[in-house]
Amino acid sequence: MTRNRLTAIVATTLLLLVFFGSSGATMLAQTKVEGVIAGRNGSKIILQTADSPKLVVLLTESTDVGQVQGLLKARKKDMSMAALIPGLAIKVEGDYDAENQLVAKTVRFKGNDLEQAQRMQAGLAETKETAEQNKQELEKAQAALKEQQEALTEQEKKIAANKAAIAAATARFGQLDDYYILDEVTVYFANGKVKVDPKYSPQLVALAEKAKGINGYMIQVKGYASASGSVALNQKLSEDRANNVTNILLQQGHVPLTNMLAPGAMGESHQVDKGTADSEAENRRVVVRILQNKGIAGL
Repeated sequence: MTRNRLTAIVATTLLLLVFFGSSGATMLAQTKVEGVIAGRNGSKIILQTADSPKLVVLLTESTDVGQVQGLLKARKKDMSMAALIPGLAIKVEGDYDAENQLVAKTVRFKGNDLEQAQRMQAGLAETKETAEQNKQELEKAQAALKEQQEALTEQEKKIAANKAAIAAATARFGQLDDYYILDEVTVYFANGKVKVDPKYSPQLVALAEKAKGINGYMIQVKGYASASGSVALNQKLSEDRANNVTNILLQQGHVPLTNMLAPGAMGESHQVDKGTADSEAENRRVVVRILQNKGIAGL
């Protein structure tokens, strides 16, 4: 073998050694990244690094998880993968797969970083619990407000219906200074008589029942007499007539005394004069009215 040929073989061999040595070193080299765990779902970790906000790191059964210890961080304490929680700063070494996900061979973190992440998780849990409580309280408040609004709407409907009924009754019966007159019944008497004809009892009882459905009602009873006879006698007749009608309202209509105005004996006042023979008969009367205070009517 010539010297030149030997030199060429040696040079080729050296080049091959350099090439394969370099390739081997390249194939053995693995990716190393540092970042903070942004989220985790089972074996998949979302790592936030300086270069990527969402680097996917895959954990496998062979992934070596450890906590570095000591002043120089030279010692390692084996840890469970459960320690890899959001907020923890870690160092990962591994290779990328076909989907550009980093398959972790080793994961390392410092002890104080784990403690900080755990405190952060505890704070987040407390914040979440507080937020949930606030949410529940807000929902209760909203439900109560809705109930109040519905009650208010219902009350407004009742007020509107009450006003409509008052307007209709006022148009029919009129009103006094402080009261609306919502209904009335007139009881007529024979000349010189004070006994109530039984035919009026059902009307008086019906009036009493109607009154009980009205908020803050009062019953007014006023007795009258015709102008025939003495003034004193007619005054007494009107009083007795009013008292007898009141007794029917109390005993048969069961109207509470608290809802009865004192019976009024009007005597010969407010005479009805139609210029006919019936005028005398119409003056021998008792007028019973359902009244409602104007202030209460608007409630």
